[in-house]
Amino acid sequence: MKSEKLYLKPNVIIEPLIERWYAWTHLVSPATAAMNIAGRHLKIMNSYIQAPQIHAAAVLNPKMLGGPFMDYGGKRVDEVRKLRSKTLERQAKSIELADAIKELDRMLKTHAKGYSLETLYEKVPEILKGYVELTYDLNNHPSFRIFESLLYKSEFYNKSSQSIALWITDNDERPFCLSTPRLDEPHVLHLDIPFDHPGIDTLSKMKREAGSVDEIAEILGVKEEDRALFNTFFTTQKYPVYRKYKGDFVRMRYFGHACILIETKDVSILVDPLISYYGYESSVAHFSDVDLPDVIDYVLITHNHQDHILFETLLPLRHKIKNIIVPRTTTGALQDPNLKLVFNQLGFRNVTEIDVMEEVKFDNCTITGVPFTGEHSDLNIQAKTCYHIAIDKFTFLFVADSRIVEAKLYEHVHNSIGDVDVIFLGMECDGAPLSWLYGPLLTEELPRDKDQSRRLSGSNYEKGMHLVNIFNPKETYVYAMGQEPWLEFISTVRYTDESNPIIQSNRLVQECTERGIIAERLFGEKELLYGYSEVLAEVAS
Repeated sequence: MKSEKLYLKPNVIIEPLIERWYAWTHLVSPATAAMNIAGRHLKIMNSYIQAPQIHAAAVLNPKMLGGPFMDYGGKRVDEVRKLRSKTLERQAKSIELADAIKELDRMLKTHAKGYSLETLYEKVPEILKGYVELTYDLNNHPSFRIFESLLYKSEFYNKSSQSIALWITDNDERPFCLSTPRLDEPHVLHLDIPFDHPGIDTLSKMKREAGSVDEIAEILGVKEEDRALFNTFFTTQKYPVYRKYKGDFVRMRYFGHACILIETKDVSILVDPLISYYGYESSVAHFSDVDLPDVIDYVLITHNHQDHILFETLLPLRHKIKNIIVPRTTTGALQDPNLKLVFNQLGFRNVTEIDVMEEVKFDNCTITGVPFTGEHSDLNIQAKTCYHIAIDKFTFLFVADSRIVEAKLYEHVHNSIGDVDVIFLGMECDGAPLSWLYGPLLTEELPRDKDQSRRLSGSNYEKGMHLVNIFNPKETYVYAMGQEPWLEFISTVRYTDESNPIIQSNRLVQECTERGIIAERLFGEKELLYGYSEVLAEVAS
């Protein structure tokens, strides 16, 4: 193996972990990471240690899918106890930060009564001093702004918590990522390297470019006792060569969930990359990373949820991504971390923030940020945007999970961008309650009735039809439904024909079809070719 050049096997998972929990954006930004460690991870581990059989029963109950239940069958309690002890030791500063944030919130509620806040700075917890600004809104409700960029340069951001797990898979089955940490397994190799480590790029390139296993082992710091397992991740079999699209049309490829690849012979644009990355037999036809270009010109991120920003997909693609566009936010609010800072910390460069109705232009293409409302449980979150893509005069509108709470907003948008040719619309209209995702960030428990009313919901039939009526598309596609099997460990979605999102999306597809609009709820994979306006005109004549 010393001289032979080998390829990384197509079904090797490069799984990013933070303190052995599945990595997502809220575990990167120091303030949200602190709140999740204290308010999610430690709570789940404590609960499992105290009552492992309750967890074992809960994960077998379909009604409890996505709940805070660890999926180890009531076993391995000693290992969980060791992970908890390690977390308490290694994350002591983060736990202290979480406590300080809660203390600051209590202090403001007690002392901020509409008078000047300047005298309250002395009451800010010592470890937060210099990292926050105290504020009122226009109704004299007190709050605070976090200087997030400074926290990244402080003791509260610790890259040593980051690691990579390498393992071979032949199916889509995994425990729910937010509730089950990854304990040691004989077939899993853990590498204690940060996410910005250049070795991740070198390893990922070996799917298409053969390389020396000895050299990559040295780069990644693989221990001698782990070499036998590490060697099993490689093969002499060459990966299929990607055939660059060279036609005169626009090619759309649906990769599952909200991931769409738009290609012309000149440019490639990948929206919300979440890909069934691994080459194994599946009952669901789907594209994988073999169907991605060798160079991705632009990656577009719509919003900061774990099913739209997946580091497991993005880190192996980092070496081929030229530009990333993310929604802009500068609020400094705890619930609204800055995505550019997150991506920069993880080794991504050329990250551009985009605002509502702001444009990015290149060649014959224009990308415009479009308002994204709803789906965030009424929290003040700015890090979300829909995208309008115009290639010459052919247009796509990616609405992601936006819930059309006020149709007039999109009428104003239409006045600017006009009709569109194709709309992609998320219709997961029975989203989880606020606490499911944002619960660890709350400093006070929200009453159940209020929590249940504030959902992570996309559009239903009525709200989805607002877009169809406003933008007059020729084609309408429902996507971002989490139905593909490789999404279950992230979204825990299991629909039946009686599920409301299926009923609502069926109604929309039927209504569009009756109007003569091509419509479909996407699943698995889809490929379509679209003509430029001048080509269509020539064909018509």
